Amino acid sequence: MRPRRSTWRLAGQALLLLALLMVALPLMWVLLGSFKDAQELNDPTSTLFRPTLLNWKTVVDAGILGAALRSFLVGVATVLVSLLVGCMGAYSISRFKTGGNVSRFGILAAQVLPPAVLVFPFLMVSYALRLNDTLIAVVAAHLSFVGPVVCWFLIGFFDAVPVSVEEQALVDGLSRFAAFRKVVLPQVMPGIGAAAIFGFVLSWNDLFYALILAPGNAATLPVRIAGFNTFRGVELGSMNAAILVSVIPVLIASFLVQRRLVRGISGGAVKF
Repeated sequence: MRPRRSTWRLAGQALLLLALLMVALPLMWVLLGSFKDAQELNDPTSTLFRPTLLNWKTVVDAGILGAALRSFLVGVATVLVSLLVGCMGAYSISRFKTGGNVSRFGILAAQVLPPAVLVFPFLMVSYALRLNDTLIAVVAAHLSFVGPVVCWFLIGFFDAVPVSVEEQALVDGLSRFAAFRKVVLPQVMPGIGAAAIFGFVLSWNDLFYALILAPGNAATLPVRIAGFNTFRGVELGSMNAAILVSVIPVLIASFLVQRRLVRGISGGAVKF
């Protein structure tokens, strides 16, 4: 029995090591490439080179940090609105069976449509309201796919909260909304944390809507990164540095909330 367990343990460790290499090696290649000049980038396998900060200077001069701030503001605004609406929607579907069983997955119907179908109405409305090339238009577009996902994500967590706990709060004199706020919400906080991180990453990585709705002064980080693909070719060194700027904040945020993220994902997985 012990040799068999040891074999499975070694196999599991080998798979974990393989997964680590698959994630770490591309990031390492991007990190090294951000410190190489144009000539050294022609040899992607080289590890011995003279580092240069020219790519990082180009990134700063191109306004990448400002674009990162705009992406952060868009992501935070999108997540806050999605959580506000998604929590109430998920609670309604879980407790009152709003829309029947169809609504549990029908809420994701918009995810089936190509983004090109939805972006045209957003563009027309933004022009009519003179919101083109603004962050408000980008936030509104992001809510179309982040909001439903957050709501669907949270339904399982509200299902996991016993109805008897909420009924006891009602017997104690709390209103329905007070019971929701003081009793139910604290028990689904791990799920809310996981949904917030997931929704923020979806918003942070979006290129299509941001490129169509805010390609100018309000351009977000993915749009600025795509700008390094010029008519002269791809500026790999600058693009590598910009990619690191986009990856590092997400990695830091995921590391800080990893316990809540794991608890949230596992909690939802048990229900589904």
